[in-house]
Amino acid sequence: MQDLNPIISFVSPVYKAEKILDKLVDEIQKTMLVLDMPYEIILIDDRSPDKSWDVMKIISHRFLEVKSVRLSRNFGQHPAIMAGLTLAKGEWIVVLDCDLQDQPKEVLNLYNKAKEGFDVVLAKRRNRQDSFFKKMTSLIFSKIYSFFTDTKYDNEVANFGIYHSKVIASILEISDAIKFFPLFVKFVGYNSTSIIVEHGLREEGNSSYSFSKLISLAFNSIISFSNKPLKLFVKFGLIISLISFLFGLYNIYLTVTNQIEVLGYSSIIVSIWFLSGAIITTIGVTGIYVGKIFDQTKGRPTFIIDEALNS
Repeated sequence: MQDLNPIISFVSPVYKAEKILDKLVDEIQKTMLVLDMPYEIILIDDRSPDKSWDVMKIISHRFLEVKSVRLSRNFGQHPAIMAGLTLAKGEWIVVLDCDLQDQPKEVLNLYNKAKEGFDVVLAKRRNRQDSFFKKMTSLIFSKIYSFFTDTKYDNEVANFGIYHSKVIASILEISDAIKFFPLFVKFVGYNSTSIIVEHGLREEGNSSYSFSKLISLAFNSIISFSNKPLKLFVKFGLIISLISFLFGLYNIYLTVTNQIEVLGYSSIIVSIWFLSGAIITTIGVTGIYVGKIFDQTKGRPTFIIDEALNS
């Protein structure tokens, strides 16, 4: 079903999903038959190395409500989501991953909950069907992020949810060079809630997030949303200064009371190495923030659309 004014827009970033796209679209269509309202499906190919784009073109030719978009290169999952959001025309926007772990049938519950007066309804995953490694890294990220930003981050909530168009409009106004959709949702606020949903098994392949990519995502997110690391290093420097001052007073006391017989070579070397390491680390963290400011001021687009079908 296609309409110039869809009620619900589905946005899904695509990467290495050539074997599951047909099923994804089919499951969404089954869900919308129940809701019986105009909708659109926006698939964003994040320059997947497989034949995902070829499959997307076939689907878009079969179904006018499926809008297929291909980015000019691989920009990452969250910039791909933002690309899809810029094209969404629905009053409500559903963001879901393409691997069918976010089950389209749960949109019925998400939409019904939203109609109770909520602007955002997040899907809280019950019995996550992920590997032990992914669940542990997700938990660690949530703890670290919560510590550095002084906020509560629920690792059972990801991209999947339904969002009113005004929420998405506010998110699109955020000009941060580093994109992380769940944190943008948390930042803009609005009347939000969450419901428990079933988390599906991955239909095909493995997660495209390697350990290094997860670390990079966590690091960039913390740097983008918090200046607490800088404050921690200021406190660390003050503590070192205080300890050094007290140690100096102690050495003056030892000198006055003639208790120092041989000057300690080892203690001097250890102190130099320790303080040098602390200084270099502090400068490094400061440099990272300056680098992120530099990236922001360049104003480069976070995604570039190469091709678009049915849009």
